[in-house]
Amino acid sequence: MRVSQQGLALIKEHEGLRMDAYLCPAKIWTIGYGHTGGVQRGQRITAGEAERLLLADLQRFEQAVNLGVKVPLTQGQFDALASFAFNVGVGAFRQSTLLRLLNHGDYQGAAKQFDRWVYGGGQVLPGLVNRRADERALFEEAGHAE
Repeated sequence: MRVSQQGLALIKEHEGLRMDAYLCPAKIWTIGYGHTGGVQRGQRITAGEAERLLLADLQRFEQAVNLGVKVPLTQGQFDALASFAFNVGVGAFRQSTLLRLLNHGDYQGAAKQFDRWVYGGGQVLPGLVNRRADERALFEEAGHAE
């Protein structure tokens, strides 16, 4: 599966567009829509470059969801999981209880796991609370694909 326009919009909304490199809360140089590869202080990009970087980055997270999930998914579920993986990273996604529950067919239990991934630097971050609520809502939107 691939991320839909709805999923892409969710990621863009929560990542935000930054044309100038900045240090994210994890102290990693970031630019565009959450792009971190090879970013340097003082770097500047265009909106078109940010879009291209996002689409290129997204392929890795789509692959992680496609390879990691062993149960049927709706498009909304796939989009929610791709957004989640994009934010937490492939390794954290692969090791998550969310994925383990989902692969055991516990869609409801997996959906509840989104609410646990709201911490940054040991504290609850409002932006992550909002993102996880949106991801969970998208995940639960149309039931599941069984």
